[in-house]
Amino acid sequence: MNAPSDSRRELDAMVVEIELTLTSIVQGVALYFLIDNARAVLSIQQSVFWLYIVAGLLIILIFWSRSVVHTLTLIRWPLEFGHNFLYIACTLGESLLFTRLSNPRAWFAIGTLYAAIVWLLFIYDLRLIRARERDSAGEASNRLYALVTQDQRVNIGVLVPALFFLNLACVISIRTWPEFFIARNGHVWLVAVQLLALGIYLLYVLRFFRTLAPLISRARQEWHSGSNP
Repeated sequence: MNAPSDSRRELDAMVVEIELTLTSIVQGVALYFLIDNARAVLSIQQSVFWLYIVAGLLIILIFWSRSVVHTLTLIRWPLEFGHNFLYIACTLGESLLFTRLSNPRAWFAIGTLYAAIVWLLFIYDLRLIRARERDSAGEASNRLYALVTQDQRVNIGVLVPALFFLNLACVISIRTWPEFFIARNGHVWLVAVQLLALGIYLLYVLRFFRTLAPLISRARQEWHSGSNP
């Protein structure tokens, strides 16, 4: 194997390690805020807010699992700063969201903002997909990127907008009918719908990874074969 290919493999491994480290750190920060604020509502008197804790946990699991899938399929040299900066912005949104476990108005308002940042992240990451398509090393890579591109466009056009507008609809509903959604704790129905949507999305991510797993292994063998230094 020639020297340029060896160098590229080393740089790829370095960038993947940076990406996984960043993902672990930022989601660890988000989990800290969730745990710290969950303590305030873990009582029988505050049981109406317990679903918000579960929703927060699902948000972390979704972000972490998508980040890992993204790292295994797309992350190579050079390091993409804009992508990583958006990861940090998403973590800020998560952390702020988790400080509002007992405030439905703020929860769904910040949730709308968080969904907008995630939406921007998916759009921004199209450039990474195009970069990987240009340096595709074989049939497995081509099939992998075709699936990843399809998933990215489904997220941009359907899934993330659905989460965005779900949160926005909850904000509008609470502002329009506060006597039901706040005074009578009707917000529980809203967070239950959100929880269902997040659960379905997490199952989608896990199923998507199972589809990609065989292709990831073969594609990485093609990347490191030396045919694409």
